[in-house]
Amino acid sequence: MRTNTNPLTAVRNLGILAHVDAGKTTVTERILYATGTTHKRGEVHDGTTVTDFDSQERDRGITIFAAAVSCAWDGHRINLIDTPGHIDFADEVERSLRVLDGAIAVFDAVAGVEPQSESVWRQADRHGVPRIAFVNKLDRAGADLDRAVGSIRERLHPAPLVVQVPIGTEDGFTGVVDLVHLRALVWADGDGTAEQGPVPEELRQDVLRRRRALEESVAELHPAALEEFCARSALSAQTLAAALRDLTRTGEGVVVLCGSAYRNRGIEPLLDAVVAYLPSPLDVPAVRGVHDGSGQLRAADPEAPFAALAFKVNASGTGRLTCVRIYSGTIEKGDTVWDPGAGRTERVARILRVMADRHVQLDRAVAGDIVALAGLKSARAGSTLCDAGAPLLLEPPVAAEPVVSVAVEARRATDTGRLATALARLAEEDPSLVVRTDAETGQTLLSGMGELHLEVAVEKVRRDGGPEVTVGRPRVAHRETVVDGVRGFVFRHVKQDGGAGQFAHVVLDVEPLGPEPGVTGFEFRSAVVGGRVPQEYVRAVEAGCRDALAQGPLDGHPVTGLRVTLTDGSTHVKDSSDTAFRTAGRLGLREALRACATALLEPVAEVTVTVAEDAVGGVLGDLAARRGRVTGSESRGGAAVLTATVPLAELFGYATRLRSRTQGRGTFTTRPAGYAPAPRPVPVR
Repeated sequence: MRTNTNPLTAVRNLGILAHVDAGKTTVTERILYATGTTHKRGEVHDGTTVTDFDSQERDRGITIFAAAVSCAWDGHRINLIDTPGHIDFADEVERSLRVLDGAIAVFDAVAGVEPQSESVWRQADRHGVPRIAFVNKLDRAGADLDRAVGSIRERLHPAPLVVQVPIGTEDGFTGVVDLVHLRALVWADGDGTAEQGPVPEELRQDVLRRRRALEESVAELHPAALEEFCARSALSAQTLAAALRDLTRTGEGVVVLCGSAYRNRGIEPLLDAVVAYLPSPLDVPAVRGVHDGSGQLRAADPEAPFAALAFKVNASGTGRLTCVRIYSGTIEKGDTVWDPGAGRTERVARILRVMADRHVQLDRAVAGDIVALAGLKSARAGSTLCDAGAPLLLEPPVAAEPVVSVAVEARRATDTGRLATALARLAEEDPSLVVRTDAETGQTLLSGMGELHLEVAVEKVRRDGGPEVTVGRPRVAHRETVVDGVRGFVFRHVKQDGGAGQFAHVVLDVEPLGPEPGVTGFEFRSAVVGGRVPQEYVRAVEAGCRDALAQGPLDGHPVTGLRVTLTDGSTHVKDSSDTAFRTAGRLGLREALRACATALLEPVAEVTVTVAEDAVGGVLGDLAARRGRVTGSESRGGAAVLTATVPLAELFGYATRLRSRTQGRGTFTTRPAGYAPAPRPVPVR
């Protein structure tokens, strides 16, 4: 009897997540080599990798743009996205995670969990993306699998389920012991093909102890495994593998593998783990969308109405490619799709299987696929594409709020139009880049997630044939907040100029949102009793208050960290309206803020500096001069790791300063840490 197997069970959509320099791109390159997709191993240091194809990525030696590739392993189609590891490009990671079903988290065997490792792990938590962990660089001096696993347990708080034990250490690392099937895998010649054999006798006792610990950990988390463990005091390889798959997909456990991607050791078992443990499109919940205000679920079914989410746009002077994840239905070349966000139809000219900067043309794509569509004119990252006969709006990824701005202008006045076009194309590709015109100075401001983010964006304008650009000094995005509020602030909006007038009376309490300055957010409450302000007018007052947050009373920066309570008010039988109460909310809160004690906030970053022990004193002094507050210090692999909270404005140019103080041996990473009170400049008398 013939079995009808759904082809979607053989699809894996996954990303590679990690801190800078943990080896994400090298892992991706070795996967492509192991699957036969490429026939030569690319190297980051040589600029020959498939996914780091942009000239800036090759020059800088880091991943900047998320790149999708596709390969086949053991009868499965693997759609893989290599994501950036630098915090300035976290929005690329966010948009990728929105469309992925699973991920490989890569960790350095010496450093363990690093700051950006933790950040991307939390991003994956928010999206509910199942992960397996790969502890890389076991061939490095100071590599320690147990220490790396301990940092995963302590800092990320999953249940790490170690399924491999290394054979040899540092330069002597030659293979791993598979704890599930109790076999040794040894890479003798470095070509990526492992020789299977029995467990080495000198490791047998340690392997049996670790296998027992793995069985106990799995039995504690998995009911079926616990039942077999109680009955037999052991778990079969089949039960153990099935339990590991279930725990991975529910997020209760994280399978941990190890190897050295650079030496091509451990990649084949990693691919086997991807197939065995990470989910297919059929194993994840149906995607949820809305239509006419009601929620709808759309299952991963090629026969269902078409629905897809655009997560990346590559725009150039010659055309646009829109990368999409297809959640349901089927699309063919020449089809017309509906964009409910823009309210227009789009025609699909071509469908492409993405291989970084190369593409393979397809006639059709089905649910579960990640492909690029050519011919779409207005779809943006986050746009939904669907069947016009069955419209559905999917939740888009949330773009991060920019924290750094620079003024940009064309060197030649005749190039102003070309610069505007180039900047618009940048913002189209990267939603975390914002272009605006300063109302007071008339300057064009480019805002992004950090100094490197803006530097890459400006360089991209130059390299893509744009005009020569002059860039001003970076400025951080300040905020204003309430330190001491007011109660019972009365505001009346009365306007009578013939015909229907406007009347709105509101009484507002304004207070800080938290006990300490630096808390961000806005809350609105209504404590009106007796219907003195009808509910529809309460919503209008809230909308007006949110309008007033755009400019604060100190320097015109956005206002955050406050709670507004509408306590009382009154209406006029003829002259009250939504418009009148929205105006009263906006103008009333502006007046109330002037009566409050307010403070300026500046963005701060958590900085992790790794330096030689003999350079610690100079680095600490420099951090103190930058208004940094040291929060931690530890020794790791013969180096000192310092953690400090530093105002973002003080970090401009820090890379050059750190290199000069440490003879080029110091490195640092940053991640956003919210806002803190900023010092007010002393006026000159």
